Amino acid sequence: MFILGNFIRAVAEVVNIGLTLFMWIVIAHAVLSWVRPDPYNPIVRFINQVTEPLLYQIRRRIPTIFGGMDFAPIIVLMGVVFFKIFIVDTLMRLSMILS
Repeated sequence: MFILGNFIRAVAEVVNIGLTLFMWIVIAHAVLSWVRPDPYNPIVRFINQVTEPLLYQIRRRIPTIFGGMDFAPIIVLMGVVFFKIFIVDTLMRLSMILS
């Protein structure tokens, strides 16, 4: 059973890294929204392509713009933290039980 425990732990680590990376991309998107970057820059385009689908869905369902400030990235970051705590910790605990 330790093999299954190690596999689940590896999955938990990969999910943790992916969620952390996505969190930093959302933070970069929020910082870039303050400065008007070149829209043809490949890095800016990548950040927008990764974050805008999720941010658009949140903006469409919840009014997140108050006084010119967009709170959609904050909602996304709270969701990422929730999933990191819920999914990653659950998988880690399950892997410890199986090991």
